[in-house]
Amino acid sequence: EARRQRRLLLMVVCVALLLDNMLYMVIVPIIPDYIAAMRGGGGTAGPSAPAGGNGSGGGNRSLLPARYPPATGSNEDVQIGVLFASKAMLQLLVNPLSGTLIDRVGYEAPLLAGLAVLFLSTATFAFAENYATLFAARSLQGLGSAFADTAGIALIADRYAEEPARSRALGTALACISFGSLAAPPFGGVLYEFAGKRVPFLVLACVCLLDGLMLLVLAPPGGTGARANMPVGTPIHRLMIDPYIAVVAGALATCNIPLAFLEPTIANWMKDSMGASEWEVGLTWLPAFFPHVLGVYVTVQLAAAYPHLQWFYGALGMAIIGASSCLVPACRNFGQVIIPLCGICFGIALVDTALLPTLAFLVDVRHVSVYGSVYAIADISYCVAYALGPIVAGQIVHTMGFAQLNLGMGLANVLYAPVLLFLKNVCQMKPSHSERNILLEEGPKGLYDTIKMEERKG
Repeated sequence: EARRQRRLLLMVVCVALLLDNMLYMVIVPIIPDYIAAMRGGGGTAGPSAPAGGNGSGGGNRSLLPARYPPATGSNEDVQIGVLFASKAMLQLLVNPLSGTLIDRVGYEAPLLAGLAVLFLSTATFAFAENYATLFAARSLQGLGSAFADTAGIALIADRYAEEPARSRALGTALACISFGSLAAPPFGGVLYEFAGKRVPFLVLACVCLLDGLMLLVLAPPGGTGARANMPVGTPIHRLMIDPYIAVVAGALATCNIPLAFLEPTIANWMKDSMGASEWEVGLTWLPAFFPHVLGVYVTVQLAAAYPHLQWFYGALGMAIIGASSCLVPACRNFGQVIIPLCGICFGIALVDTALLPTLAFLVDVRHVSVYGSVYAIADISYCVAYALGPIVAGQIVHTMGFAQLNLGMGLANVLYAPVLLFLKNVCQMKPSHSERNILLEEGPKGLYDTIKMEERKG
């Protein structure tokens, strides 16, 4: 029964991550047209519309537009770039606080609170009538994500305490994140086209509400005694200065920079350099979903067979990302550009799937087995890349050029890959005197220890 419950909790967390990333991306085909309508543009983007409208002035819209509108220097483009970045910026600021709170109160209550805030954010998007309300809704989503994402990943690490089950569970969560990001633009575009601007958000709000109710049924916050004697987690500032955790956090940030910086710039480059059509720009990232899922699957299987090589899988992923980034400017048509983008997403899957379980293991053997703060650090690493991308990438392309941007990102990944050698001996570390040590060696002495021991036996 405990095993069945943790599977259902994994499903709840995966739905939460899926919703967060769908809400993150569902506004891509909507927002340029949305802002034009607010300004009296008649609900369609004009000839100077950024990526996301087809620029024809008619009612037809590309259902798979570029992930971010390009930064062309107009006031509208700046507003859209800031709107996209606001979520990651607020999430970056709140994560240190959310990680500390999760360590103190457990995982279920912050996850439920995050889902509640995401529900409120989605409803606000549905009924927004001006830019300020859209900005507030986007920022509110960052607040909800700081709790829901961090608490959800930490809950998975806590319930799936042993390998290879932990790697499989975290791999499933990563696949849901990827699917949500790629499914959201066509989902939002189709519903916006045929049912109106509010329907995509109302559908997501209903799913978010159902997910929260399911969490209440499975693990009501404060409904069990498992947290009554929960050990005190290591403060987040101490985790940040742990050299092993710092190396992992740096790898997570570095490997996501190419994706975060290409999303707002590649659409303009494709149109200028190869005369790409709207449907080609829209479909640019869709094929990358499949190598991402393949990368997750391959890494999980390799980690189960050779767990001592997690560092190598991460280093290999960064090398693939670096080589793929350098190849992007050399592409001359739509078919060619898909190949390096698939390589980037495959490499990111290798890095994320190998290093996220490594963070939990480092906490187990070097600190206390409470995971809120360490996964808040991981979330901070992602947010650094995605907060800078929509604002900084366009300026770098304008001043230095698209090729130089890609070569710089590729070189950064290739140079960072050898740093992961520092993690080579992590698997040989012995556990410290932590909650895991108490459970496995000394036997249960308190209420929390007893319940955790029974869960593991179950």
